[in-house]
Amino acid sequence: MELISTHPIKKSDLGFHGNLFGGKLLAWMDAAAAAFAMQVADTPRMVTVLIDQCIFKKPAKEGQLIKIYAEIFAIGTTSVTLYMEARSHNVYSGTQTTILSTNMKFVRIDENGDPSPVADRVREKFKK
Repeated sequence: MELISTHPIKKSDLGFHGNLFGGKLLAWMDAAAAAFAMQVADTPRMVTVLIDQCIFKKPAKEGQLIKIYAEIFAIGTTSVTLYMEARSHNVYSGTQTTILSTNMKFVRIDENGDPSPVADRVREKFKK
């Protein structure tokens, strides 16, 4: 897995119970995953079409870092699917705990917003 983004957790990121607000984490993951999908597909024309089941496994607290990791799960005709993990990182001990993992799918679009094929060279490059 590749580290694609890091965020410090600030007071303004917390929900009612003093934990990282889930919506904030999902926004960070979506933005990081979209940028990674653009990099993989060699185009800025990638949009989110699916965020798979999200189970928040552990809370993250103020002062920790959130590290977001991604790996290519599949490349389709018009899409890139990524396996994503968000991990809380304790800056004192260096330990990381996975707090959320999910698959996110992005589709390449044309100027009209319709699906457009991912370049053959991209599919060839990432064939498993």
